[in-house]
Amino acid sequence: MRDLILKMSISIDGFVSDLEGRNTWMFGADQEAKAWAVEYLWDAGLHIMGSRTFHDMAAWWPASTDQFAPPMNEIPKAVFSRRGSVILREVHTAAALDETRSKAGTKRSAELRPGAGGWAEAYVASGDLAEEVTKLKAQEGKPIIAHGGVSFARSLIAQRLVDQFALLVVPVALGKGLPLFSELAAPAPLKLMSSKAFPGGAVAQIYAIM
Repeated sequence: MRDLILKMSISIDGFVSDLEGRNTWMFGADQEAKAWAVEYLWDAGLHIMGSRTFHDMAAWWPASTDQFAPPMNEIPKAVFSRRGSVILREVHTAAALDETRSKAGTKRSAELRPGAGGWAEAYVASGDLAEEVTKLKAQEGKPIIAHGGVSFARSLIAQRLVDQFALLVVPVALGKGLPLFSELAAPAPLKLMSSKAFPGGAVAQIYAIM
């Protein structure tokens, strides 16, 4: 049995994106915070995400030279999509288009990175969310790390499927945005497992469900 960890960056006032879904505010220059996040991702046995996030990531990480690319490419993935395996066929199309753009002179490499093919081999979970997550958690191995978007993250929280939260609290207040915990039916007590502050002001907070 393995835990499901929801890893998200979040503003100090509890938002994971602005009202339009943009989150460029979370990408600061704090290299120690980024190094922590990369190391944390390497501890995953499986990455899971909703279909929209999967589509965006599958089009970006395979040819990215960013420090997050190796764990995102090389660790197995599962996508939650009612559309079934058709979403994997779209990965090939997106990769081909991306390679064309890269050769046309964008900042990304045209060369696919190690493990890039794993996106097209992801497990597609098209059944009931709770049943699919329970099945994945029952497998042996390292923890499952869940990635947003906010709709998928809220669904996991609402159905009490998350065992731990890994929240990188970014030193910015948005005032308005999309909150992470807005679909809780009742308060969810959490236990702080660890806290680590970084020079740029971000704080990594690890909470367990009580």
